[in-house]
Amino acid sequence: MVSCNFPGTFSACLLVFLLAFSVNKQIPKLQPSSFLPFLTTQKPRQKEEKNIGSSMEEDIQHKVVNVNGINMHVAEKGQGPLILFFHGFPLLWYSWRHQIAALASLGYRAVAPDLRGYGDTDAPAEVSSYTCLHLVGDVIALLDAVAADQEKVFVVGHDWGALIAWYLCLFRPDRVKALVNLSVVFNPRNPNMKPLQVFKAVYGDDYYICRFQEPGEIEAEFAQMGTETVLKEFLTYRNPGPLFLPKGKGFGHPPDARIDLPSWLSEEDVKYYASKYEKAGFTGGINYYRNIELNWELLAPWTGAQIKVPVKFIVGDLDLTYNAPGTKDYINKGGFKKAVPLLEEVIVMEGVGHFINEEKPDEVNKHIYNFFQKF
Repeated sequence: MVSCNFPGTFSACLLVFLLAFSVNKQIPKLQPSSFLPFLTTQKPRQKEEKNIGSSMEEDIQHKVVNVNGINMHVAEKGQGPLILFFHGFPLLWYSWRHQIAALASLGYRAVAPDLRGYGDTDAPAEVSSYTCLHLVGDVIALLDAVAADQEKVFVVGHDWGALIAWYLCLFRPDRVKALVNLSVVFNPRNPNMKPLQVFKAVYGDDYYICRFQEPGEIEAEFAQMGTETVLKEFLTYRNPGPLFLPKGKGFGHPPDARIDLPSWLSEEDVKYYASKYEKAGFTGGINYYRNIELNWELLAPWTGAQIKVPVKFIVGDLDLTYNAPGTKDYINKGGFKKAVPLLEEVIVMEGVGHFINEEKPDEVNKHIYNFFQKF
């Protein structure tokens, strides 16, 4: 997660400490775009439709592409203008299965990689191989490999994937036609505030991002808990407060405690995620967090830079990122619009948590389509 407060797919760790500029202009209240009744990927939920190989996923093609010195697994479907999907932590390409099916049916080529360190994509051993420059380098190489005929493409990101999308737009806006980002807002770099110092000062050493810093430590605790349990804890986390992982205490639940899954997440889904994390481990994704300080240093040349591509932002009102200190004011009082001048819509979905594209796939599909069809 990505937010100053959440668990599982934490990627937007830049939410609280980067809000150090004044905002004076009120953003007009933005209304959700019109829904398209035909843009639905799911029939009434039946367990068999959740299986890999079901009608929703069976036509998705899989391949491995050599990009930026690593082998990257890519899932794709459809023909037409390319939409590139970036997942978060602890997810995979699979988190976009509903969007791939829907957008492909509407004339787009939907492409969703396992990002560096995840799933069937290579995971370099060096922690320093997971900086924002490496991640955007992977994306540019992927575009050159799979969409050489398209100067610009559409991009959708969630959690850490949203951060990567922001970085892509910051470094290479010439490659992005329009962006839909979920959960994680763009925060300009604050030259006076180092992220980890702020996290420790505000939340203490047990805050999950702080616990992620020591190589191997949290991985050993996750191994004791079991891969499926860790994934369920992250994916079902719905507390808007900060996530703490005290040493030796996991998520604070008894080892044999039952974890009930929400309606949008099946045991089959969890088993698919677990099958890949059992193989690749959590280290690759956690290494993104271990580069927060280095990213802050690398981003120095872009201090004060804006995102200058058309953007639609979607977040759930129960998402920890949305409830992080200062975020609502940043969105509503002009800060976000100042940093992203071409921000066209902000959609706040009621009663929805962090894993928005899996929890409300049909609504998210409609929002993506309604926005991209304008370009």
